Formats: sequence, C-alpha cells, structure tokens
Amino acid sequence: MRLGVDLEGKRLLVVGLARTGMVVSLLCAAYGARVTATDEKPESALPEVAAKLRAAGVTLELGAHNPETFVNQDLIIVSPGVPAKMPPLQLARNRGIPVWSEIELAWRLLRGKLVAITGSNGKTTTTALVGHILQSAKIPVLIGGNIGTPLLARVEASSDSTVTVAEVSSFQLETIEAFRPDVGVLLNLTPDHIDRHNSFEEYARAKQRLFENMLDRDAAVLNADDPEVARRGPAHGQVFWFSRQKRLAAGTFVRGDQILFRREGSEEVLMRRADIPLRGEHNLENVLAASTAAILAGAPVGAIAAAVHTFPGVEHRLEYVAEINGVAFYNDSKATNVDATLKAIEAFPGSLFVILGGKDKGSPYAPLREPLREKAKHVLLIGAAADKIREELEGAVAMESAGTVERAVALAFEQAQPGDTVLLAPACASFDQFENFEQRGRAFKEIVAHLATQHKAQNSTRKA
Repeated sequence: MRLGVDLEGKRLLVVGLARTGMVVSLLCAAYGARVTATDEKPESALPEVAAKLRAAGVTLELGAHNPETFVNQDLIIVSPGVPAKMPPLQLARNRGIPVWSEIELAWRLLRGKLVAITGSNGKTTTTALVGHILQSAKIPVLIGGNIGTPLLARVEASSDSTVTVAEVSSFQLETIEAFRPDVGVLLNLTPDHIDRHNSFEEYARAKQRLFENMLDRDAAVLNADDPEVARRGPAHGQVFWFSRQKRLAAGTFVRGDQILFRREGSEEVLMRRADIPLRGEHNLENVLAASTAAILAGAPVGAIAAAVHTFPGVEHRLEYVAEINGVAFYNDSKATNVDATLKAIEAFPGSLFVILGGKDKGSPYAPLREPLREKAKHVLLIGAAADKIREELEGAVAMESAGTVERAVALAFEQAQPGDTVLLAPACASFDQFENFEQRGRAFKEIVAHLATQHKAQNSTRKA
C-alpha cells in the first residue's frame, strides 16, 4: 500500500520548467493544487511553456527564484536539473516544508508494480530491455523516468495490472522521502556527476537511496562483479545478483556459453550468449540485469531469450549509423562519463577514431589512456573540455582539436582507412554545445548522413 498524496487545495511550488517541471505543473493543477512554477530563465526564453502553464491556471515566477515564495508552500517539487542544496530549498526544509523529486510524487500516485533502475551506466538500455521483455511476455507495461518521459506522465495510464519500468538518476533519488520500488536495480557505480555531488561517496549514497525504504517482500538486483555495488545492498528485501564472472546462489549468471537464472536452489537456462544481439561486455551485464528484473516482475523464464534476441537496442547507445567507403560510424552520445566511454572502446577490436569532449563533469580522463593507446588510431577533441582531456591524455594517443562534431567527423573520415571505425563516445556532458546528449547524437547522425550522400554523389560523378 502506497502512502498516496492529497493535492486538492495544496500550495505547491514546482522548481525548474524543463520537461519534468511542465508535466508536474500541469498534472498537479489538474489534481486541484494551487501551483506556482519558478525558473531562473526569463519568460522570453520560455514563451510557449509560459503560455501553456498560464492557461492551466499556474502562477509563474520567471527570471529568478524568490526565497519568500519557497517558504509559503505546502509542498515543493524539484526538477532533476535543480541542485538539491540550492539555498531557497534549504530555507524551505528549515521551515518543515517537504521537498520532493518528481519520482516521489509519481510513486505515490502510480498503481501496479514499479521496477526502478539506476547506476552510473547502462540505465537506459536496461530500462528499455526490461520493458521490451515484459511487453513480449504480454504483461501490460509502461516505461518512464529519466529515459525520456517523466514518471508522473505515466500515472494516468497505470492500473493494478501494469508494471511501470523507470530509469531513475542520482539527481532524482537525492530528494525522495518514501519512494519504494517493488524491484530496484543498481547496475554499477563509477565516478560521475562529481560537479553536482562534490564527491564519489556522496554520489554513491544518492544512488543507494533506491533501497532505503524497501520492505521484506521487495527485491533488489545488484551487480556482484562491482565492488562498490556489492557493499551497498539493502537492509531489507530479497537480494538477487547478476554476474559475468561467478556462479550465484540467487540471480542470473554466465556459465560457458549459457546464461542461467537461479532461485531457491533450482537453475534454469535463459539463453545462449550468442542470442544477445548487443555489442560489448557491458551490454551482456545489462542483459543479465534486465532478465533478472523482468523475471522478478512476472515475466516467465521461457520468454526471456526470444525477447532479448529481438531487442533493437537504444538510440545513442553504441548505435550503428552507417558505413562509408569501408569506414563504420557509431553513435554513443549517451557515453557522458569516462566509464561509459571505456565500455564503448572495449566493445571494438581496435582501429578507432574516437570523438571526445563536451562539458566537463569533474572526473579524471586518465583511465582512458591505456585503452586508447591500445585501440585508437586518433582522437578528435571537441567542446569545452578539450584542453583538459588533451592535458590528461598527452602522449597516449595522437590527438587533434576539432572544436565541433561536424569538424571532427570530417577530420576522422579524411584520415580513416577501410576497416576503421569512427566512434562518438564523448565522456562528457553535452551542455556546452547542445541541449542534451540526444541532440548531440542526432547531429552526429545527420552529419554522417550528409557525408554519405556527398560520397555517393562523388562516386557517381567519377563513374560517369
């Protein structure tokens, strides 16, 4: 039984008017709350948003945050991009006003089961794969959270028979109160978002909050091969593991060419490794985690292999784009931290032209030195972090400043030979040159498509 929440007549402040803030404002207004929405951006930067919210009866405070507004509320909902330690929020907490993330509110209103997935890398692929498995098993499923659609937007479609699968971030988990998934998945923990969380330990504690409200009947799925994950399990609930390296008493693991699920002393073969269409050992881990979570959410064991085999992958995650004159192009724009880029590099045998750079997130780039030395022919540097990356990787690999994605693709193609691969795996956030990693990935694909058209036209001219 969830706690629920009564919004009728409540004074509710929404902080941040990106995609999540919009959904929260409109839904809470529809539920009868007296909603005020605030954003540091001026109205001139948000004309369509402002018009839509005013039409719904939402009061707007744009261009700056007014501390007095924060202390005159019954509840505050913060968007993921809003720092939890922002002074007006601290002021509200000191007055006893609850400050929640959107996933806390959504959890109180959702019906049916909830599977929540977090980790430093692999969240989106695993979330999409769990949803695909459940859908293939004819289980009513909804997908939301940090994967693109706010969890709150799935509330109206939920029912007692649905399973909602949600990607949740450290930013969202910072400000939960009673949020409690029926199945919680922690994929891995490596340094990320240190610019926001100040330290790895603080970041890891935010991730670990996924489990803090679990009951004995709930289930946690943990990576047995990740030492940081292995020591951060829940105090309550059933624990299932996944591993590429060891046999498990409870969970999903690899033995030879087989992938098995074990529970209460019995083993069942789920599939062969060859059944997995996704590239890279990190995606094997994602499949192990997703299979475990899907089974715990009600999918029959026999449905797993066929679902995994038909999973198309996720846009911007080691996404094959094109081959031009024997040179392959892959889009891994979602590689927004160093560990994700390491996993992308490991997925290829070598002969790489790697595009690195963007907005720095505070983590060191030195772990990329040896993998790049072994597998990369050349690195093209883009964005604000280019100088820092060059300094930390100096001497490990040939590097060249490209500035933009477009220039990086052109330089890479000029130098690449048939059999080489051009890989966008930036190890950085995108916010210096793009609105988000999706826009960066789409730009890369459009540039490659234009290059392919040009190359085809040139070849046709030569033949004529």
